[in-house]
Amino acid sequence: MAIQGQAVLLEEPGQPAVLRDVEIDDPGPGEVLIQIVASGVCHTDLTVKMLNGNGMPFPIVLGHEGAGIVEKVGEGVDSLAPGDPVVIAYRAPCERCPACLRGDPRRCYMALRAKPRIRRTSDGATCSQVLRCGTFATHTVVHSKAAIKMPKEMPLDRACLIACGVITGVGAAMHTAPVFAGARVAVIGCGGVGLSVIQGARLCHARQIIGVDVNPIKLEWAKNFGATHTVDASKTDPVAEVRRLTDDGWDGGVEFAYEATGIPLCTEQAIKMLAYGGRATTIGFPAATDAVTLNLGDMATGVYWNKAGLNVCHCGDALPSSDFPLMAQLYLQGQLELDRMITRRIGLGDVEDAFHEMETGNVIRSVIVL
Repeated sequence: MAIQGQAVLLEEPGQPAVLRDVEIDDPGPGEVLIQIVASGVCHTDLTVKMLNGNGMPFPIVLGHEGAGIVEKVGEGVDSLAPGDPVVIAYRAPCERCPACLRGDPRRCYMALRAKPRIRRTSDGATCSQVLRCGTFATHTVVHSKAAIKMPKEMPLDRACLIACGVITGVGAAMHTAPVFAGARVAVIGCGGVGLSVIQGARLCHARQIIGVDVNPIKLEWAKNFGATHTVDASKTDPVAEVRRLTDDGWDGGVEFAYEATGIPLCTEQAIKMLAYGGRATTIGFPAATDAVTLNLGDMATGVYWNKAGLNVCHCGDALPSSDFPLMAQLYLQGQLELDRMITRRIGLGDVEDAFHEMETGNVIRSVIVL
């Protein structure tokens, strides 16, 4: 039987997100109904709004960085029970795509999804859910394998951050381009994801972690989360400064550079910061028309002579069933900082204000708490 709830919807292109009454159907086979407790406001949700839904049919339930309590389980679900605390993963491996079939579920590109179960009360319109989640809501329905059980002692307003921003950044350093102990690392963009990359590099025992940004407040954040050095790219050439800071009498540069801005120029800079044989990783969400220009032949920074590599990170190449519980344990052991990543706690009706604050203020994460 359907339950009554509320959700933050995009109802048409170019319009603000609005809080609406919705009806949520019971979960089907292999699905779970989750009562949302907390959801981070991630920049991807703002991007979906700015891209007029990014191809999803309207109305759209925003939100994908959520945690909550299992309320009902569908037929065949035996791994979860009502009352279980969970974090919602948007990339639960599908087990059918070529990557999964060759035993590489971290590279899955299909992901399991529930059938649409959320309807707008006013007219019965079926709602899309951002990244198969839809966590800016009192309740949502997802595939059971996308609901990752958390330890009872894990605070869900912190746990929700694991779902996207934290696992994307930490996973970039642990899985996409794994940092080896003693490596030199540069992180371009010190927002929520960049700070998580810094934490991942610290957890991997990098000896030098350089945060790069144009905002002095974010550079202070970088130091607080583990950066050994910072570079203000508004005042100096960040490539030259990173190579100066890493000058070791050989060629300078970092073994790993991570771009967490979505700005094409920053991807170019990341590649130019590399030491010989280094790897750059682009994480930020690009626009459809974005492109980069790579030099091949420069002896110091060109792709060919410097033997540079370029990776792309999607959600930290995470395997949520194992990586999410690991992040929770690292937090509970005091090794992963989540408390200071929450800048504001807000309600469901404050999403538009959180979007504005994200564009104009100094916010790591606003977290919706229900």
